[in-house]
Amino acid sequence: MKYLVTGLGNIGDEYHETRHNIGFTILDALTAASNIRFNVRRYGSTAEYQYKARKFILLKPSTYVNLSGKAVQYWLQKESIPVENLLVIVDDLSLPFGTARLRSKGSDGGHNGLSSIIEVLGHQNFARLRFGIGGDFRYGMQIDYVLGKWTSEEKKALPEKIELCHEIIRGFGTIGIERTMNQYNNR
Repeated sequence: MKYLVTGLGNIGDEYHETRHNIGFTILDALTAASNIRFNVRRYGSTAEYQYKARKFILLKPSTYVNLSGKAVQYWLQKESIPVENLLVIVDDLSLPFGTARLRSKGSDGGHNGLSSIIEVLGHQNFARLRFGIGGDFRYGMQIDYVLGKWTSEEKKALPEKIELCHEIIRGFGTIGIERTMNQYNNR
């Protein structure tokens, strides 16, 4: 069984460790903990993560968040992965910091990366793991907040929250999305 796990983020040092790049951060932590590395490939960097006879192709698109659909479609086709085995990790302003919500489908929720993927695939029937970044910003400051760095308190709490996301990724591939949602969405 093969899965495509796509963490959304923007390439470039100026975006490193920003809220908007939590998808990249989660996958970077998974590869570091598993002693595997990303390789620069077409439309992004990929790594192969093995867990319980499952192969997870981890993808960090190089297309920038707003054009993520192109990279997702390419890697689904290249690896012959069915869309039901796609999991996209995104930041979510509407969830409190560190909250992880797995969904089997849904709208873009105002997220440009999800919008791009929906547009390219032609539907919204793919799993997504939304990571709450909170919404603690003044009116008109949303872009600065999303592209801003984590606070020191958030940085301290991130490792535990990221490990929860790793458990969700593994659950998605082993026990399925429904059981994984039931097990983790209320934590």
